[in-house]
Amino acid sequence: MQLTAPDDALVQTAYETAKARYAALGVDVDQAMARLRGIAISLHCWQGDDVGGFEAVDSASGGGIQATGNYPGKARNADELRQDVEMALGLIPGKHRFNLHAMYAETGGKRVERNALEPAHFSGWIDWAKAQGLGMDFNPSCFAHPMADSGFTLSSYDKGVRDFWIEHCIASRKIGAAMGEALGSPCVTNVWIPDGYKDVPVDRLTPRTLLRESLDAVFAEKLDPAHNLDAVEAKLFGIGSESYVVGSHEFYLGYAIANNTLLCLDAGHFHPTETIADKLSSVLTYVDEVLLHVSRGVRWDSDHVVILNDDTRAIAEEIIRPGFEKRVHMGLDFFDASINRIGAWATGTRATIKALLLAMLEPTAALAALEREGDFTARLALLEELKTLPFGAVWDQYCLEQEVPVGPAWIQEVKAYEAKVLSRRG
Repeated sequence: MQLTAPDDALVQTAYETAKARYAALGVDVDQAMARLRGIAISLHCWQGDDVGGFEAVDSASGGGIQATGNYPGKARNADELRQDVEMALGLIPGKHRFNLHAMYAETGGKRVERNALEPAHFSGWIDWAKAQGLGMDFNPSCFAHPMADSGFTLSSYDKGVRDFWIEHCIASRKIGAAMGEALGSPCVTNVWIPDGYKDVPVDRLTPRTLLRESLDAVFAEKLDPAHNLDAVEAKLFGIGSESYVVGSHEFYLGYAIANNTLLCLDAGHFHPTETIADKLSSVLTYVDEVLLHVSRGVRWDSDHVVILNDDTRAIAEEIIRPGFEKRVHMGLDFFDASINRIGAWATGTRATIKALLLAMLEPTAALAALEREGDFTARLALLEELKTLPFGAVWDQYCLEQEVPVGPAWIQEVKAYEAKVLSRRG
């Protein structure tokens, strides 16, 4: 089956019709697309190599993260990963960011412990991002390492272990600040740890007390927010920490409010029936900014590729309706090794942008007016009618204007890249 783009003239004709349909509801489509162009999504490095990293020594396994699948062609080094990211970015409309983990340092083949990492070990990434016109975000890698084998890092009872990870997180903040300064855009440096127990613990308090003390040490040095923004990320459970996670939502919400950090909300880190969309207006009442990890859990925090489902749409609506886009930093977090990894990046990022555009094409003021008037019948009916408006025509026009493939044509480009590049990797 040949997947080709529709004729440009056909796309534009359909767009003009769609534009008129939305205008009848008081929606300015051109204004919505201009608003969308101002939102950057942070693509995550770990989709490209199954969360392996490029350290000069083999990392330990575990730590609550596991990519499943063995699709051929994963990136084996930083150059291949950068090449793959460039391919993915060429399929995604808009100007975006790149999110890097510390374990992707380039150390010239030399062993450099994570607590000794410096900005120089990421100069290749910074130079590449500058050439691509990308902002960058960063993460300490507090997993897949011998010092994390106990299942505990910043909350470990072992002071030596805690100190190692404190030093690593401090080094990571400095790396993030160097990225932000070099690229002229604040780097969000996000701290996530896998600490927890597989079975029911007796003492839940002490590890949380130790974690708070460790975080205080990590964030003791104030960095310029023009260069670096600190975030802390909660989780409900992980592999090996099914019964108790030290860094719970309540713990980090309290910490973020008390210490003026960003709070990271991950779509897969809560109960299966919980959505982070409903948390945004509550959390942003008390914290200045949040970091979102848009993901898709299937039965558990399985980090499936993001699709345009109800959860993704709800997240976008709760960003756009109150005008939170300047206070919300959006990143992706999934790692599917069972399909083409570039296809995964393109699918997930395009779906997230589609959700944002859909929210921007909503007559929010009219819906809110119906709500205030108590006309819940009209509110529900109008929300349903919006679902069948010609959104796809607007999306196609947006892709056309951004000079990326329209419709399913991008799939052919991924297949061609796989045949030419990925298939030749061992």
